[in-house]
Amino acid sequence: MPTAPPPAPPDPLRAAAVAVLNLSGLGLGYALTRRWVLAAACWAATAVLLFVALPADADGVPGVALAVYAVLLLLAAVHGAVVGLRTRLTLPGPAPLALLLGVVLLAVPAGGALWYDDAHEEAVQQALLDRLQKADDLVTAAGRHEFATAHSDYGTALDVYRDLAVHHPGSRAADQVPDRMRTYYSTVGAAYGHQRYCEAIEALKYLRTVPRSMPKAQLGSLTRWPDDRLATSLYECGRAGLTAGQDDWVPRFGDLLNTFPRSAPAARVAPAVAAQVKAAEKAVHGHDPCAAVTQLQGLHSQIGDLSGTAPGSADGLSGSADRAGRSGAAGEYACGVAQYKDGDFDAARKTMDQYVSDNKHGGNRERAKKIAIGAEVAQTLPAAGKKLPTTASGGSISVTVKNDSPDDVTVLYTGPVTGSFTLKGCGSCKAYSFADTIRIGFKPCSSGKNYPQHTLTLPVGTTYFVHRPHGANTATPASDTAKLRPGYIYTECAYTRQSLGSTS
Repeated sequence: MPTAPPPAPPDPLRAAAVAVLNLSGLGLGYALTRRWVLAAACWAATAVLLFVALPADADGVPGVALAVYAVLLLLAAVHGAVVGLRTRLTLPGPAPLALLLGVVLLAVPAGGALWYDDAHEEAVQQALLDRLQKADDLVTAAGRHEFATAHSDYGTALDVYRDLAVHHPGSRAADQVPDRMRTYYSTVGAAYGHQRYCEAIEALKYLRTVPRSMPKAQLGSLTRWPDDRLATSLYECGRAGLTAGQDDWVPRFGDLLNTFPRSAPAARVAPAVAAQVKAAEKAVHGHDPCAAVTQLQGLHSQIGDLSGTAPGSADGLSGSADRAGRSGAAGEYACGVAQYKDGDFDAARKTMDQYVSDNKHGGNRERAKKIAIGAEVAQTLPAAGKKLPTTASGGSISVTVKNDSPDDVTVLYTGPVTGSFTLKGCGSCKAYSFADTIRIGFKPCSSGKNYPQHTLTLPVGTTYFVHRPHGANTATPASDTAKLRPGYIYTECAYTRQSLGSTS
């Protein structure tokens, strides 16, 4: 018996039927021609492809696997046509029927491809929705923290929303991005809703940058959403700093006036500044005038800085700046009086000297000079500071002050009458040694010498004198307390004493 049936006559239709049957990936062409090993190879290749492809995920089937499988199917079809050309079929009968079966069975891989494409698309949609959900969770978690801490998380979430909108348009996740952006804006700007205006500023500024990278179609009206809120936050934060006496109100108002010059909050800046100046002016007459003066002086400088950073609003602010400067200078008098009454005589003297310098036509200028003198006397004789000096002058008692010193001497006095004058140095006089001053019978301003002198007429009462020498820096002032009574003529003598390297 022959080892194999004799070859059949060539039949192109049969060859085509075997080729088409092999294209189904089921190896039926080889099965009908009894090529079982090759049929098993087709089954194995299809099984491997199904193992790689299922279950369908967002990544799909690797391109290499599809390419290899397509090449194998083509090789199986070509080889099957060669085999079927001279090999009889076991089933299903005539070649036309086998060809028809092969064409029908092509629906199996075609339908599988369509099903897989749908499954893959659904996997992609789910993966995109998962990305969307993770971004949503990130925004929710970031909303529990201050913006400065959560800034990077907000940026990460925005990158996801942008990628979905730009690179996956039409996806179910991309369709939800506009709603998510509304939540995003309200979460980032939540501090504004809680009236934490200073905290809200940086967050709202950040939101104004979002349209630079996010398609406007995804934002809609959100593009302008931060503007009014930022203008209000800048005003409220600046106003709070202005009222509290802080320094940060200037950049806040400056930012507002430059960014939103025509907004309603910008129109309230000048009135708010003017109101603060008026409040500080009123405080000059309160319990702490020095603090009010310091505030007015600071306002004068700060308002000037604000005018410089926002030139368009300078006209509305210059009046307040000038008023703060004038009121601060005028308020120095009240501050000096308060310092004098509190016993801070050094500060009172400096403040009154500054008032006299700043107010060339001030109504309290003359008395300020008297208070400055009284404060200087009280630094040496604290008892002299019990009463505030007045502008009173004259009296009935003669007091002559002579200078027995080689240096000029300024004589300051206060009591019922306050004043000062300077005596030229005595050209023929010299400083006394310590031994001279303790010698029995020592008496400066002795008779027989013409000393520089000045005569005062003072009222009855206690007058405090301080002699301030103009000599070496080590010279210290001398003092005297004189209780003046009617019917007497008094003489004061200024002289210089040397003691252990110092002069007094």
